[in-house]
Amino acid sequence: MKPLYLTISEPWFSRIESGYKKEEYREIKPYYDSRFKKEYNTVLFVNGYTKKSPRMLIELKEITKGFGKKEWGAPEHKVYILKLGNIIASSNIDDEFDILFLP
Repeated sequence: MKPLYLTISEPWFSRIESGYKKEEYREIKPYYDSRFKKEYNTVLFVNGYTKKSPRMLIELKEITKGFGKKEWGAPEHKVYILKLGNIIASSNIDDEFDILFLP
């Protein structure tokens, strides 16, 4: 099964990579409605748009709709909530870079 491919910005990428953030949020809109109809068991987060951008493959436990945690970047309205599990693999990650974005 192919992973769900999503771009993600800092500081959220580093907070997920550190284990602090266990959910990611996406707006409820037709674009994501159609993407999330498929079943996925992993998500590939990419922090940028080049082949050398930091990336990590993470277990995707479930996708629900609801209100997320404000401290993890959720807006004050309902969103898609991607509940994350363990990191399976990562590449192009600089440990010094990660430390800058921890809470």
